[in-house]
Amino acid sequence: MNPSRDLLYRRPHERILMTALLVFLAAVWSLPLIAAVTRGFAFNGAQNFIDVLTESIGGVSLLRTYLNSFVIAVFHAVVVVAISALAGYGFTYFEFKGREVLYHIVLVFMAVPLTSILIPLFFITREAGLRDTMIGVALPEAAMTLPFGVLLVRNYAESLPRTLIEVALIDGASHRRVFLDIFVPLSRPALINLGALSIMWSLQDFLLPSLFLTDVTQTTAAQAVLRFKEVLGATPTGIGRYNASLVLLAVPALIVVLFGLRFITQGLTAGGVKE
Repeated sequence: MNPSRDLLYRRPHERILMTALLVFLAAVWSLPLIAAVTRGFAFNGAQNFIDVLTESIGGVSLLRTYLNSFVIAVFHAVVVVAISALAGYGFTYFEFKGREVLYHIVLVFMAVPLTSILIPLFFITREAGLRDTMIGVALPEAAMTLPFGVLLVRNYAESLPRTLIEVALIDGASHRRVFLDIFVPLSRPALINLGALSIMWSLQDFLLPSLFLTDVTQTTAAQAVLRFKEVLGATPTGIGRYNASLVLLAVPALIVVLFGLRFITQGLTAGGVKE
């Protein structure tokens, strides 16, 4: 038996208090969603949701914003997961001079705020011919997420049994084969966690799409919140449709969280126990 778990069960009042706190926090966080759903049915009922899904609002289709957001988010996640996996493996199993210094330099970039590099990003993206393209949004997003990804994957890699990697290398397997056949399968929880977080963060990003995308047909779900508010205005019918759009725009991120919740929980505790 786990001693800490036994200790917890000996204190039922602490469990009751913790449960009450969690229920209270869940209620507080759910209030905006409940309010949006309730107001989304105002005046026209479910027709508000049908109208938002089937009609363009200010030239923006809700279903098109889903597609735009997922294209950017998936590209962002693929770049982050691929590079983070390679970097995590290299920083863990490759011995080279200055490894720790380079690793800590990568981590320093986690402290760099996005707003401080917006102007350089804008000029680099424009000179590279990526402005008004979804790749031009996904790549800067990936650059901002990579330091966290490297940290997460390396921490997880250090919790894996090194004997598996060492035995495979001694038997003559190349690092490429070890990476693909051993490291990636063992690191799947951390990589799926990183991918889910990358997609979720990308779906919530408003700043970079607003900076790099001017074509209304490339509007993302995060941008659509502001565009719909400008178009629908403050009329009673418009308020109902606007709140219906808020609920529907939150659906993609909610699906990602529900799908990756188990892996997100595992990833947050990755590296907590080492072999």
